[in-house]
Parts: sequence; structure tokens; C-alpha cells
Amino acid sequence: MNTIRECMSQNVATVSSNQTVKEAAALMSQYNVGSIPVVDNGQIKGIITDRDITLRSTAQGQDGNIPVSSVMSSNIISGSPDMSLEEASQLMAQNQIRRLPVIENNQIVGMVALGDLSTNQMSDVAAGHALSNISQPNKTT
Repeated sequence: MNTIRECMSQNVATVSSNQTVKEAAALMSQYNVGSIPVVDNGQIKGIITDRDITLRSTAQGQDGNIPVSSVMSSNIISGSPDMSLEEASQLMAQNQIRRLPVIENNQIVGMVALGDLSTNQMSDVAAGHALSNISQPNKTT
């Protein structure tokens, strides 16, 4: 069985909750990623995405000097390294997320993106299913 440990990125850039949004954006640019886990004292506290920065900071007229904690998502959906690719795909689809922090012993050990799953031939169907669910608009009334 293939696990996400086999396809996750292991060198994960992180920011602390008191760093600025500008610093987080600079790291995203440097590492060419769309999200960065927020870690304080070794514990994951949230995740900040390029979308969070755009919608919760820039679109609100904020400058880049506000703390990451004011725009990060704190409801963390995470996986474990031994989770199967199919389980990860299902979790991502259910929660409509494209990136999944991988946690082991309460520490972040990696990140897996939808693209990582789709590059594994065993999970093409699962990744396709996840993408179709993630890409559907939320049904709000």
C-alpha cells in the first residue's frame, strides 16, 4: 500500500503566528508554495495560504505588517505519514482543501498537495475524485 510518506514534501517552511503576512508571502515566493504551516513552539497552530493573504489581508486594505495569526486558518485538517494515498485524497475532498499538513508525534513532518497525489499512478482516480469535489462551489443558501 502506498502511503503519503512516500510522496509528501519533507522540507517544509514554517512561520510563527507573530511573524508578518509579508514575511509569510516572501517565504511562499521563495519556496514556490501556496501555503505555509503556522508553528509555535513546535506545535502546528494553523496554516496560511496565498488565498488567506489575498482575501483576509490585501482585499481588506491591510498592509503586510499584520501578524500571520490575524489571517491564518486555525481549523487544521491534517494527515499522518502512514495514511494511504486514497485516505488522504478522501480527507482532502471532504474538507475541500488542496494541501494537507502531515503530523507525527505532534510535529509537522511534511506536506502533501493534491498535485503530489496525482503524480502517483496508484492514486490518479482518488486524486481526480478529490479535485472534482474540491473544485465544486460551496452550496450556501
